[in-house]
Amino acid sequence: MSIYHLVIRSSQNCDMTHFVYIMASRPNGAIYIGRTRDLHSRVQHHRDGRSVHTAKYKIKTLVWFETHDDFDTSLRRERAIKRWRRAWKNQLIHTANPHWQDITIHIPV
Repeated sequence: MSIYHLVIRSSQNCDMTHFVYIMASRPNGAIYIGRTRDLHSRVQHHRDGRSVHTAKYKIKTLVWFETHDDFDTSLRRERAIKRWRRAWKNQLIHTANPHWQDITIHIPV
């Protein structure tokens, strides 16, 4: 799955879109998994240091996200990914974004 595939899967109406996302400090470094309806604002929130975990570990790079059409689906997916082994999380990121580059520009508007 490529970064572009993640964008193509997004809803036509982004006001109804729920995002599950992963931010990282560096490749294979500290990560944060979350969900939100406004991914642009949430990424900025992390970058501004307004989240304790992301500020402490300098997690500022959006490395993976996917979209969901409803809250319940996004909540289940976030919880599932958080329970995964770290190697599985790394593989999820690596499959879509092998170089762990910032993909903020790929967030649907």
